[in-house]
Amino acid sequence: MVLVTAEPASTSHASDSLTSLEARLGVTFRDRALLLAALTHPSYANEHPSDPAPTNERLEFLGDAALSLVVAETLYQRFPGVQEGRLTEWRSHVVQGPTLARVASERVDLGPALRLGRGEEMTGGRERDGNLERAYEAIIGALYLDQGIESVRGFVTRTLGDE
Repeated sequence: MVLVTAEPASTSHASDSLTSLEARLGVTFRDRALLLAALTHPSYANEHPSDPAPTNERLEFLGDAALSLVVAETLYQRFPGVQEGRLTEWRSHVVQGPTLARVASERVDLGPALRLGRGEEMTGGRERDGNLERAYEAIIGALYLDQGIESVRGFVTRTLGDE
């Protein structure tokens, strides 16, 4: 498997890495710059100021909102007799950091694709729950911008459906 690393990659190498990740995600991005941004940790951006990809922070913000909406809607539809307080509790359980990090690691194998700075790389950043969770949410934000809420719904159902 070809991986995106902390070092700047050739266009062909980066393209192969993104293709491999898209296969694991079950999604083909129209605008791959969005996917690249979703994978870009702030430490990478700090070490590579000439790289045009922004960090994943803004996409994470958007992805968090889209994820919450999709999970809330799914729970609302699947459990019509359940009261608001219980639905809120269930949604909170599904969208919490450890759950998202586990899905990002075990179901999507997102860690190898993260673009990390050297310090983050050397201290286990590819396995760090916070990095995995944020990248997963950023991918949802990127997918929302690239293809809309229906694609997000399909991705969330595929990756979080068991939760």
